[in-house]
Amino acid sequence: MKVLHTADWHIGKKLHGYDLLPDQAYILDQILKIAKAEAVDAIMIAGDLYDRSVPSEDSVRLLNQTIAEWNLTEEFPLLAISGNHDSATRLATGAPWFNQSNFHLHTRLAEAFNPIEMGDTQFYLLPYFEPVDARIYFEDPELRTIQAAMPKVIEKIKASFDPAKKHILVSHFFVSGSSKTDSETKIEVGGLDGINGNLLTDFDYVALGHLHGKDALKVDNARYSGSPLKYSLSEKNQAKGVWILETDTGEFSFRELTPLHEIEELQASFAELLDPEFYATVDRENYLSILLEDRAVIPNLMNQLRQVYPRIIQVERANGFETAIETRLKTENIKEKSPITLTEDFFTEVSQDDLTALQKKWIEDGLHSILKKGGAI
Repeated sequence: MKVLHTADWHIGKKLHGYDLLPDQAYILDQILKIAKAEAVDAIMIAGDLYDRSVPSEDSVRLLNQTIAEWNLTEEFPLLAISGNHDSATRLATGAPWFNQSNFHLHTRLAEAFNPIEMGDTQFYLLPYFEPVDARIYFEDPELRTIQAAMPKVIEKIKASFDPAKKHILVSHFFVSGSSKTDSETKIEVGGLDGINGNLLTDFDYVALGHLHGKDALKVDNARYSGSPLKYSLSEKNQAKGVWILETDTGEFSFRELTPLHEIEELQASFAELLDPEFYATVDRENYLSILLEDRAVIPNLMNQLRQVYPRIIQVERANGFETAIETRLKTENIKEKSPITLTEDFFTEVSQDDLTALQKKWIEDGLHSILKKGGAI
């Protein structure tokens, strides 16, 4: 068999307030095109289909349209599980009749022990679960963490192995030794942290979800597919895509995706950013993080920049002058300085320019006016 591995769609997620549904629809269409070009026999979706447990109507509509096109129109068998961002109950609405169209969606721990058999392979769909789910299922009050529960879960799965077939696990957990990025939920108490990778060695392939980088874990038989889109600035240099697995050889290869809008970092002065010759070289529709080289205060900065760059996700100072001010103020005895001197120092530090004679007069007049009215400085 040839199988496609994807995960962490996070439909409905926003990037610094920007709606990503058009970007997600675009990238999901790319995944479908890869599946058709590769003529895969099935598609594995390793959790976090939605970004939140109560998704918006538009998010539900996009997922429903995607599943219908992939499974009903194109007739790809789907092997999916719920992740920690999904509501298992809501996601499973309609699951009793999904199997009739080869859409296998598991959202409960108990379902993981019944393999889906296709061709030469047994697929075990292990959704994200809480320790309490394992305590109830195994009737063992000592199972207080995922780490304690997982050996029992894997042991029960392996008890149903057919030695004549390949064995693939689809799951949504953090495996020890993996690396995280900023967009992933840090669930560590009783949740996703620290599953021992040695438990996974008897599977021919482990299709993982939860971490957003394809290189978060590198072992011979397991991979995270990573998210199909970049969901934080920390992912800006990651290649996004899907894995294609050949079950007869155990070989897998990565197929890269091209987003509708990239995440990009720009460093320039304010004048350069507004210069047509400069921004003609930039894809202004990208999601941009801007490192501003200016030290001076720029009135109405963000509104001016957004006239040229409509998808700014953040603006930071490249030279870190705020930190320099804090450091200097800690080392100087500012109590010994007059209010006028302090004001002049602050202006010079921020603007990197000296006060003009007229500006000094305005400051002096303003401070004197406060004193005359009985104010304290």
